[in-house]
This record gives sequence, structure tokens and C-alpha cells, in this order.
Amino acid sequence: MAAVLLDLDGVLYVGDAPVDGAHGAVAELRARGLALRFVTNTTTRSRAATIAKLRGLGFSAADDEVITPASLAVRHCLDRGHRRVALVMADGVKQDFAELEEVDERADAVIVGDLGEAFAYPPLNHAFRLIMDGADLVALQKNRFWMTPDGLALDAGPFVAALEYAAGRDAVVVGKPAPGFFAAALGGLGVAPEEAVMVGDDVESDIGGALRAGLRAILVKTGKYRVDAVADSGVRPTALAASVAEVPSLLR
Repeated sequence: MAAVLLDLDGVLYVGDAPVDGAHGAVAELRARGLALRFVTNTTTRSRAATIAKLRGLGFSAADDEVITPASLAVRHCLDRGHRRVALVMADGVKQDFAELEEVDERADAVIVGDLGEAFAYPPLNHAFRLIMDGADLVALQKNRFWMTPDGLALDAGPFVAALEYAAGRDAVVVGKPAPGFFAAALGGLGVAPEEAVMVGDDVESDIGGALRAGLRAILVKTGKYRVDAVADSGVRPTALAASVAEVPSLLR
């Protein structure tokens, strides 16, 4: 292995609490000379806020080591000439879309992130009408649920699925498990997919996506890990670990 991709929430920390042994694991992986990338589907905060949280919890991470879906969504839109976009996401995340023009009507694309408890009929109906009028549907991610300090909670995926069903259109998903996300994470490292391993707690987005992209994948039993979800997924991780603390020993 030459590179390790580490998911954040549920792997390195849950809420504001680092997972036991996570700091030591990251330090050991760095000491071995492995290239690290911190990859997340979290769309409740901006990339800058994500980096600040990671560092605030005691993890050393360079700016270019942190990969979020926002930059891929911007690239997708610019490549297709989509500059007028409706942003369905928390206000703090919108700063990552400064290259695009946020509009409320005649949008080229609707980009959906996470609104948390603000998901409701008004923003979803507005997005639905824009899509019916011809706007493309772009999802930063389509995770089913995630682990919060209060327990499991719906992620953005169910709301993306509702828009897809109502509009009869498939969303372009730019975050994990999209192959382009993993390619972007490895971009510039000179590392082939088979030389990299993904460490995650989501058997579908993290593990299934990584395996389809040609990486190996270690599923940790923290965060959103559930035995029944793994059994129902049909995905077979390269390895299982109690937590990220076991990853350095697995890679030996």
C-alpha cells in the first residue's frame, strides 16, 4: 500500500469526540511514509470548516489532503456550462460554490447537500419545480444515514431519492461512491488504485465505492457500522477492523 484514504465522521471521530486510538493510527501511518487523504461526504459544513474541525480535534492535515464533494460538483457544473445553480444545503457550505452563481429561478442545475432539520416541503418543492423545468439534479452525496452523538439520523440520500422519484430523473452523485471521487482523492499522488486502501464505516459509499474504483477497503465497526447493513449490502470488505486503531497493524 502506498496511500490510505480515511473517512472522517464515524472513523476518526463521532460528533466532537475522537475515536479511541485514532490519533495514534494516523501518526503511525504517516511515520511509515504512506500518503494520506482525508475524504468525507459530510455536507453540513464547508471544506474550510471541515479542515478546522479536523485540526481542532487534534489531527494534523494539510489543506490539500482533505477531499470533499463540493469541488467535484463545481467542476461537473463548469464542464457542462452550468453556471446558474440552486443550492439546497446549509448556508455555511455555499462558500465552496463561489465560482457559480446562486439563483432561485431558471437554474441550470440544482445541487443538493445536507439541510439537516431544515429539510422540509418548501425547499424540496422549489428544487422539484426547477428540475421539472429542466435543471440537472446534482447530489453532493446520497448516503442513507449517519451516526450523530444522539444516534442514527437520516442523511441527504433519502431526500435526493425523493426528488429523483418525483421528477423521474436520476441525480449525478459526485461524492462517494462515485468513481470520480476516489480518482480525485488519488489525483496528484502518482498512486494506482490497487496501491491504495479506503477506511470507512459506510459499507455502501465507502467500501462498495472504493472496491468498484479498484481500491482495497477496510470497514471499521464504529460510526454507522451495522451488522445487518453489511449483510444486506452484498459488499465484501477487504478486511474488518474494530476501529481505525487496528488499521496500521492490518497494513503490516
